[in-house]
Formats: sequence, C-alpha cells, structure tokens
Amino acid sequence: MNRRDILKSVAGSAALGLLVGPRPVAAAGPDKAKRRNILLVVSDDQGLDLGCLGGGVKTPNLDALAAQGTRFDHAYAAVSSCSPSRAALYTGLYGHQNGMYGLAHDVHNQGLRDGVQTLPWLLKKAGYATALVGKKHVRPESAFPYDAELAPERSGIRDVALIADATEIFLRETRDVPFFITVAYSDPHRAPVNFGNDRPWPRVEPVRYDPAKVTVPAHLPDIPAVREDLAQYYESLSRLDSGVGMLRAVLERTGHADDTLVIFLSDNGRPFPGAKTNLYDPGLHLPLIVHAPGFAGSAVNDAMVSWVDIAPTILEWAGAGGPDYPLPGRSLLPALGKRGMAGWDAIFASHEWHEINQYYPMRAIRTRTRSYIENLAWQLPYPIAGDVGQSESWRAIAADPRLRLGKRSQAAYLQRPAREFYDLEHDPDEVVNLAERRDHAAERDALAARLAAFRAETRDPWAPGQTAPHTAEH
Repeated sequence: MNRRDILKSVAGSAALGLLVGPRPVAAAGPDKAKRRNILLVVSDDQGLDLGCLGGGVKTPNLDALAAQGTRFDHAYAAVSSCSPSRAALYTGLYGHQNGMYGLAHDVHNQGLRDGVQTLPWLLKKAGYATALVGKKHVRPESAFPYDAELAPERSGIRDVALIADATEIFLRETRDVPFFITVAYSDPHRAPVNFGNDRPWPRVEPVRYDPAKVTVPAHLPDIPAVREDLAQYYESLSRLDSGVGMLRAVLERTGHADDTLVIFLSDNGRPFPGAKTNLYDPGLHLPLIVHAPGFAGSAVNDAMVSWVDIAPTILEWAGAGGPDYPLPGRSLLPALGKRGMAGWDAIFASHEWHEINQYYPMRAIRTRTRSYIENLAWQLPYPIAGDVGQSESWRAIAADPRLRLGKRSQAAYLQRPAREFYDLEHDPDEVVNLAERRDHAAERDALAARLAAFRAETRDPWAPGQTAPHTAEH
C-alpha cells in the first residue's frame, strides 16, 4: 500500500467507527469533566542528542517542548535494546522480570511472560481509548490490546506526516473519551539506506549536516566514516523533530493541548558501537521530556530516573489502577517543575541479549559518581548488534584494530571482565576499571551488595536461588 492508500484506509475505518470499537465507558477512570489524556512519544535509537543539550543537532520542536515542561537530564533506560526497553516502558518491570529478554520480531521471537499487565491493558480497563501509531516491536499480541494500531512500521518508511495524520484521525474519532496514544517513530534507527534520508518525505524540510562539522561523541573515533554516519543520523533526528512539531499541532487543532500529558523519550542509545546494547552511559543515558498541563513553569530536573518510572507516572496521571503485583518504579509527577528530588540518586539496568544469537547478560547500578557492572557471561566475546555491525562506522573501525572506541581499545570492548567499576567523577568515559583495585574494594562491594539486593527483590532468574525446575512462581 502507498501512503495515500494507508491514509484512506485509516480515514475509512474511523468513519465506520472501527478504529476504537465500542466506545469505552470511563466510569473506572478519570472524571470526564477533568479528562487527563496521555501521549507517549518514543524515538528509536536516539542518544542524548537534543539541540537544547548542545552538540549541533537541530531539534527546535523538542527544545520548545522542553522549555515548556520538565527536562530530566539524568534519565536512563532500564536496558539499551529495542524490544526489551519498550517492554519496560509498557509494563514498568525490568526485562528479567517481564520476560522480554530480547527482540520480538522474526526468529528472535521474544515476548512477555504470561500474566504481565501492560499500559494499554490497564488503561483500557480504566475507560481509555488506546492507540499505537507507528512501531510496535513487542509481543505477544494479546498483551497489547490497543483499540487501534495505525501507520505500522515498514522497512525504510520515515513518514512522520503520516503518523501525525493517523493520530489526528484517531483523536477526532474518540471525541469525549479520554485517550492513551503511543506514537513510536522509526527515526533515528538505521534504515536500509542512509537512515531513511534517501528520499523526500511529505511536509518535511530536510536538515542537512556537514560531516566535517558534526560533533563526534566521546565513545567513537573521529574518522571520516563515523562523521558521515553521524551526519545521516542527525538528519534523521531532525526529521523526527519535525514530526513532533506536527503532533503538537494536532493537539492544538483538536483542543487537547491543555489536557494531555506528553512524554518524550528514546528506547535506547545511538545505533553506534559503545552505545546501543551497552550498559555504559551512552547506551542508557537518554532524553526525557515531560509536559504536564497544570504543573506550573518549566524546569531542568537532576533526579536520576528510570524507564521503569514511566508506567507509574502514566497510571497516576490517569487515575488508573496498577497491576496486581508491585512495580519497582515510582511516579515522576511529584518531580515535575522541580530541579531535583531527594533520594533519586541511583538507577539499575538489566540486559540479557539483543538478537537471539547475542547472549550477554549484564546487570548494573549507576549512581551520580560511580558505575558498577556485572557481566554474567564474561567469558563470551561481547556481541555487536546486527545493524551496528553492518554500519559504515563499525566496518571502518573493525578494519583497523588500532582504532579506539573513544579511549577504549577494541580488544577491551570486545572481551570484558566479570566486573567493571568506574569512578565517573574522574573517568566519565568508563575506561579505567577499578573493580580489582584494593583501594576501591569497599566502594565496589557496597555497590555489589546493592545490586545483589536489587536482583533478589526483583526475582532475577539469573541470580542464584531464584528459579527451581519444578516451580512456576511469578
């Protein structure tokens, strides 16, 4: 189907009332007189790259959203991999809890454990009309009962105008029913050709970047292939930013700019070596902007927050009940409009694999000054995600073993020790491993104990004593 056919199909379904099915009754949810809608916007493989953060990428619409809401400058994914990170967003559980250990699509075939309850399921129960616009990348279908799935992802398609149009049609169809919409872009994920920059896209004025002038992140070598790759990545980011501007215009036209919680974030780090699939800072440290009507003023908040905090935030905003089991995160609503929150000084991360043949379980705790990582299968070589491995950047790097990934040698990147411990105050690039240094043993052991307690509390199947062959405890 071409773009016109897709829009015609969406519009026709809306006219027939097929997009949302029977209209939900909001009796169990928010008061219709005080409807509290939700728009969750997820970018794909975007690192900590926003115009308002410097670095030269142009994102005026996201910058404007940040200027009118709360920008969390210490926000972290719970895992730096596509499907597992989305599953953490939708469930409020870490990957080792919810069962989405790796990618959902094709032969990877990973999915949530039975009984895990998701945001679309919980919000439908609370009387919300629900829609997913764009990329899904989670399983099973039964756990994500959106009323509508619109503009589904197709390889190479980066039509942000189509996404905005489909969103507007759904909004006009829902009328007086509160809504929860997830808009999930494919940008700036790698595409078959040049991050989708190989053709014009409707209503988008492309922003070109000069490879000679781009800022090379600290985890990459400054070589021509990397600069050219980054220029394409930044152009994809600017297209995504255009789409965000279109979405905000949709909220204005439909009268929902002042009753909708807007959350913008990315699923994992840049699709470059040293970032995506890593539990180092470039893999986990990501943009998060929250705009909530009724919360006065804008702010830059320095609380350390996690993607497992997103589901509790949305549920509290909606006045909806949570799942029938505890969630490890907490709502961000009390932090909106503030510069910080006492006690928000650490996050945890958990990784199993990306593609099915890339087993490499890791667990981590990060504080403001320290990073501690346990590589549970450290004897294995660290795997390179397929799209990263096929990139011009990685090919150029791998062709010359003398090239370093920032300050880290390729050999150290590909073969890691059992434990990694970094002093982020003096070593923000996480290169000097202090894990076996006697003078840092007390600090290391304290973080290791906190990580062990986290794993026990969250029933980590990779932790000793958490599984048995004849039990099926959840």
